[in-house]
Amino acid sequence: MIKIENLVKTFGKINAVDGLNLTIEKGSVFGFVGPNGAGKTTTMKIMAGLMRASLGSIFIDDVDIVKNPSIIKEKIGYMPDFFGVYDNLKVSEYMDFYADAYYIPTNERKDLINNLLETVNLSQKIDSYVDSLSRGMKQRLCLARSLINDPDILILDEPASGLDPMARAEMKDILKQLKQLDKTIIISSHILPELHQMCSEIGIIDHGRLIDCGSINDIMIRGSKYRNIYVKYLNNGEKLLLILKEYKEVFEIKEGIGEINFSFNGDDLILSQILTQAVKKDVSVVSFGEKEGDLEDLFIKLTQDAQTEETEVKQ
Repeated sequence: MIKIENLVKTFGKINAVDGLNLTIEKGSVFGFVGPNGAGKTTTMKIMAGLMRASLGSIFIDDVDIVKNPSIIKEKIGYMPDFFGVYDNLKVSEYMDFYADAYYIPTNERKDLINNLLETVNLSQKIDSYVDSLSRGMKQRLCLARSLINDPDILILDEPASGLDPMARAEMKDILKQLKQLDKTIIISSHILPELHQMCSEIGIIDHGRLIDCGSINDIMIRGSKYRNIYVKYLNNGEKLLLILKEYKEVFEIKEGIGEINFSFNGDDLILSQILTQAVKKDVSVVSFGEKEGDLEDLFIKLTQDAQTEETEVKQ
């Protein structure tokens, strides 16, 4: 388990991290979400032992890494948001360099490097020069490097930043695979929908402070009066309409061609019941879900509300 207590990091008169308190359960996939400059990277660098905190503590397995950064580094794999340039260095040489840095025996490196490159779909690039790789490939190589010491905790700072849609999809698929390895994964992004399908919990951070934390659905319920749900279907839309009208949690129903949108203030169990009833009534449901755009709207609303509260307190 990771526990952050009253974490502060100042740069001159600026509080990049301002009294941050947070608990991350072992084996979870946690997402740090916040605008650029919110304090995500600073917090993650302190967690990785790459930056000193001004105040506060971070406990990993009951060890305060703020006071004992060297003890915990072997348990952590860190992927920065920017991949450095490595001229005239092949992928195999790059990986071997980091294997050497972690004192991995020479006779074990070949199989380890091959397995890691296969995990990130870069086996075919083992003899290519690092500076010849695309940005997406460099990101995946950086991820492979962060796994070389088989860490218990992966800290990934904006792993999909600057990637095209195809490369972003590849990165997401790899991270989904890593979820199965019982590692604690911490990911940052300034785009909330990017983390929606990957994270068990998220923490929204702004101006170095934690605004909200929990599952996305819980945050949606706390942060907004309702969720916007869409259902696309092939036939029997009138039956679906009758089902929706039976639920007090459903309101503002809007009909379209082959689609119904509605506002919803219940939980996922009730949504599951609605879908089950629709299938039983022979409604040919094509898709059923929550509009992604609403997550962005919630993110903007929460950060704006936090800024307003801070201004009012100062006044």
